[in-house]
Parts: sequence; C-alpha cells; structure tokens
Amino acid sequence: MSKLQKAKNKLLNTNQVFTIQELDYLLKQLDYSEKMTGKTSGSRLAYIHSNTKHIIRLHKPHPGKELKKYMRQYVIDELKNQGLL
Repeated sequence: MSKLQKAKNKLLNTNQVFTIQELDYLLKQLDYSEKMTGKTSGSRLAYIHSNTKHIIRLHKPHPGKELKKYMRQYVIDELKNQGLL
C-alpha cells in the first residue's frame, strides 16, 4: 500500500487522529497547492487544485494540530465531490 493510500485511509478512519501536516501532505499529493491569502493570512489556509482550480478553505486548528471533526468531514466531502477519494 502506497503512502498516499495510507494517508487517504487514515483520513477516512475517524477513530484515528489526523493532523494538519498529514492533510498538507495528502492534498499536495493530490495536486493541490497551498495559497497564502495576503501577507497576514494568519490561521487561514486555502488549497487550490492545479488543474480544476477547486479550492479547499480551512483554518489551522489550534491550540493543537489535530483536525476538528467538522474540518475533517468537510475535506472528505470536498475530495469525494472531486472524485479524488
């Protein structure tokens, strides 16, 4: 099983913790690039797909680095709608 497939499986398995670093890796492997919005983007993140220009917008989780349940579900729904999961 490839590292990308393991990351997809971990995202879908809601019993496991999924961090923002793991999400960053997964989205970059799926041809998304991180875009900083302005010079003071703060905790806001935007990932843009290189071909379709689809945007996934999030806030960095704090105080920890674990994705909140609603953020994780949002990413899963968006990737499924794009046919990437």
